[in-house]
Amino acid sequence: MSVSQFKVDSHGRRTHTCGQLRAEHAGSTVVLKGWVDSRRDLGGLIFVDLRDRYGITQIVFNPEHAAETAKAAESLRYEFVITVKGTVQQREVAAKHADMPTAAIEVMAEDMIVLNTSDPLPFMVSAAESRENTASEDLRLKYRYLDLRRQELKNNVLLRHRVYQSVRRFYDSVDFVEVETPVLMKSTPEGARDYLVPSRVHPGKFFALPQSPQTYKQILMVAGMDRYFQIVKCFRDEDLRADRQPEFTQIDVEMTFATEDLIYETAEGMLAQIWKDVKGIDLPRPFPRMTYDEAIRRYGSDKPDLRFGMELHDLNDAFKGCGFRVFDSTIEDGGAVVGIVVKGEGDTGRGRLDKLDKEIVRGKLKGGGLIHFRLPSDGSEVQSSVKAEVLPTSFVEKALAACGAEKGDLVLVMAGPAPKVFMQMGDLRLYMAREAEMISDSADGPWKFLWVTGFPLLEYDEDAGRFFAMHHPFTSPKAEDMDKLGTDPGAVRAQAYDVVLNGSEIGGGSIRIHRPDVQQQMFDALGIDEEEAQTRFGFLLNAFKYGAPPHGGIAFGLDRIVMLLAGASSLRDVIVFPKTQSAQEPMVQSPDSVDAHQLRELHIQLIEPDNKDK
Repeated sequence: MSVSQFKVDSHGRRTHTCGQLRAEHAGSTVVLKGWVDSRRDLGGLIFVDLRDRYGITQIVFNPEHAAETAKAAESLRYEFVITVKGTVQQREVAAKHADMPTAAIEVMAEDMIVLNTSDPLPFMVSAAESRENTASEDLRLKYRYLDLRRQELKNNVLLRHRVYQSVRRFYDSVDFVEVETPVLMKSTPEGARDYLVPSRVHPGKFFALPQSPQTYKQILMVAGMDRYFQIVKCFRDEDLRADRQPEFTQIDVEMTFATEDLIYETAEGMLAQIWKDVKGIDLPRPFPRMTYDEAIRRYGSDKPDLRFGMELHDLNDAFKGCGFRVFDSTIEDGGAVVGIVVKGEGDTGRGRLDKLDKEIVRGKLKGGGLIHFRLPSDGSEVQSSVKAEVLPTSFVEKALAACGAEKGDLVLVMAGPAPKVFMQMGDLRLYMAREAEMISDSADGPWKFLWVTGFPLLEYDEDAGRFFAMHHPFTSPKAEDMDKLGTDPGAVRAQAYDVVLNGSEIGGGSIRIHRPDVQQQMFDALGIDEEEAQTRFGFLLNAFKYGAPPHGGIAFGLDRIVMLLAGASSLRDVIVFPKTQSAQEPMVQSPDSVDAHQLRELHIQLIEPDNKDK
C-alpha cells in the first residue's frame, strides 16, 4: 500500500487504549489505534494483536462480518500503524493468555484504516518475539525508537516515571522546595573532567556542564531556602562502565541545620516511599550502619553486598609466628593475612583452584597469590596448598577455627599490604558468590540497604604527590579530627556517608563546611592556596562570610536506583537515549563534527591529536 492510498482517519479520537477493555465492555463500539504487534491468517479469518503503550488487544477480521475490511487486513505487516473501529465481544481465556489483562475480550473489526506502513524491521519488537531478540546492543541503540517499543524497555521507562513522581511527592510532603540550578556554570575541576562549553560572546572563556549542583545548592542554604531538592542532569567526562554514563540524573538534596541522623531519616523516608509506590514493599527502618573501616575489614568494600555472608577474617593472630615466610613477612610489615570461608566447596578440585589463583587472583585482582585449605565433605584430612613442613598444621587448625570453617567448606586466603589485600579479597568474595549463584540481580530483591559512614576525608595520590578529597572539597571533617587537618591529613575522618543497596552505592553526601576559615584549611590540605581558592571558589567563600548556616545533604543516583528496581544489568537499559561505552549515541551519531564557521564564531582552532593520543 503506498502513501497515496492512505485514507483520511475518519474514526475520530480513540475511545479506549489497547490495555483498557474488559469483559464488561462487551457489546460496546470502540475505536482503537496502535501498531500491529502480530498477525495470524487462518484461511481468511485474520487475527491481529494491536499494541500501544498500555497493552495489547486482539482484533478479529472476519470476511463474513466485514468483507472489505477483512480483505484490507491481508496487507497488514509488523509495525503498521492502524486505527480500528469495531465491537467488543467476550472470548474464552486460553491458559497461555491468563495473565494478559485484555484476554477476556476481542474486538470484531468493522472498519480499519492504515495510518502508516513500516519497512521490514532490523530486529523484532513484537511482544511475542522480542523475548528472543538476539540483536546486538549497538544495533538496538542505533534504532532506539524501535527498541523502546519492546515491552521490557518500555516497562523500565514507565518504572522510571513512577520513581520521579514518588520522589517529588515525598519531598513536597516534608517541606522541600524544588529549585532548578544552572546547567551552564563555572568550571571547578576537582575530580572528574568537566564537559566544557565555549562562549561566543566572551572569546576564550568557557562554561562547564555541572558534575553536580554542589556549590549552587550550598549557596541556596546560605540564601535561606532551608530545604532544597532537584532531579537534575549532571555530566562527567570520564571513562564509561555498565553503571556509568557521561550524562546522568541524580536526586539532589540539601538541608540547613542538618545532622547526620536527620539526613539518614529523611533519605530513608524517600527510599521507603519509592519502594512502597513501585514495589508495594514496606522497607524496614532504620537502615543498618557501618563505618568505612568496618566495611573494609569485614567485606573488603566500601559498598558491601549484604545479600550473602562470607565475611572476611583477619588471620594475623592465627598465623603470627607460623614460620611461613609469606605470612610472617606480611604481618611484620604491617600487612594482613585475610581469609574467607566458601560453604560447601570443600571437595573442589585442585585444578579449579589453581585456575582461580592464576586467572582471577593473580590475573584480574593483581594479588600476590592464593592459598587454600579444603575440608572434604567426608570428614577426611584437611588438604592444604602449602606443605605441613612449611606451614605447620597447628597454625592451619587455629586459622580454620578462627574462620569458623566446618566439614565440607573451602577456605581461601590471601596475604598482602592493608587495606589493599582486604579489597582484593572483597572482590574475590563477590566472584565466588556469583560463581556459587548466591546472588542475582532480580527485580524482586532481596533489598539489603546499608549506611557506610566515617569515610576518610582525604586520600593520597602517589602519582600526583598530593591529597585529594575522597568525596569533594566541601565535606566537613569530624569535629574530633579537626586538629589533624594541618598535621596528619590522611588520618582525618569525614562527616560523610554513602547509602548502599545490594553492593551498589546509590547515594552519597556529607555535612558541609560552612565557615570560610575551615574551608581554607581544607584547601590548604589539598594544596590549593588562597589566591587559587579565590579564583576557583571565591563565589562560595564570599557567600560564607554572610551568615552561612550549618548545612548538609546527599545526592542519589536515580539511574542506578531504577536499574536495581528493574533488575537490569546496565544503566543503558533504564535511560531512554543512552551513550555507548565509547561515549557515543549511535542513533543521532553524536558527538559529530561542526562547520568551520561555527568554530570561527567560537574562536576555536582544532589541533589534530598525535598518533600516540589516538
